[in-house]
Amino acid sequence: MSWWYPRYTPTKPIPVKGGIKARSQRGAIGQSWWAQRWIAALQRIMDPKRLNRGRNYARQGQVMDIQERDGEITAKVQGTRPTPYRVSIRVKPLKDTDWERVLDVLADQAIFTAQLLAGEMPTEIEEAFTAAKVSLFPASGRELETDCSCPDWANPCKHIAAVYFLLGEAFDDDPFMLFRLRGRTQEQVLEGLRARRGAAEEEEAGPDLIALPAEETAPTPLPEDPAIFWRLSQPLDDFQVQPKAPQVPWSLLQRLGQPAFAPLNLRSSLGTVYQEVTRRAEALALSEQAEVEEALA
Repeated sequence: MSWWYPRYTPTKPIPVKGGIKARSQRGAIGQSWWAQRWIAALQRIMDPKRLNRGRNYARQGQVMDIQERDGEITAKVQGTRPTPYRVSIRVKPLKDTDWERVLDVLADQAIFTAQLLAGEMPTEIEEAFTAAKVSLFPASGRELETDCSCPDWANPCKHIAAVYFLLGEAFDDDPFMLFRLRGRTQEQVLEGLRARRGAAEEEEAGPDLIALPAEETAPTPLPEDPAIFWRLSQPLDDFQVQPKAPQVPWSLLQRLGQPAFAPLNLRSSLGTVYQEVTRRAEALALSEQAEVEEALA
């Protein structure tokens, strides 16, 4: 007599050593408004329950590797089988005509150009895309082209969903990844804005305006006593400093980019230093303010 036993299928994924874990282990994933807006957009167009399964995978560190190349996100995700699953995600790029309309809207307000040059994502950026009759974030499932080598027929499977959540944290570090996934790099966007701003300034100046050479002025000589150079010309009694955390984390590092000589990612290696400096500056400012209020009481 022979007995047949059904094959046991594990329900828990194989643990990964050194996997990419979400920085947020509870609550919302993503610190910046654009990262949270990315997650909110996905929750609106997808089954939240399936996304939640992916959130668990992201927090457990089941994603082994994420790469961005030519507008495509590829990843390896460890599931219940020994071989990791291969995930591919593409966000539908905007047409060139759509981008031209977006740049026209952005160029109408100098604050957009200033913030984008500073490595910041303007909070009103969505309104500019909406005015151009397009969306920066996915507005429907048709704008997402995904694939996973797992046998799950549903979309998104938990492996794709895990990558979605980690992309949100990647947007924290590099908000312009959204632009790249939509078909334009940061440099291309800024180049388009500079061209439009320059053309607008020339039009305002008029064709008959001739620029006159600036008058040459003699440089101010240095004082004979070097110590005088460092003296204050007036007291700083009324000078007030109110440090606060920047709207965009690590904006300076994002503006400088990754130098070729650095073996490590500057944002990941120096980001904790920037956060600690910000925390201590805020703590110092608050302590000094408390001392002043106590003295005036």
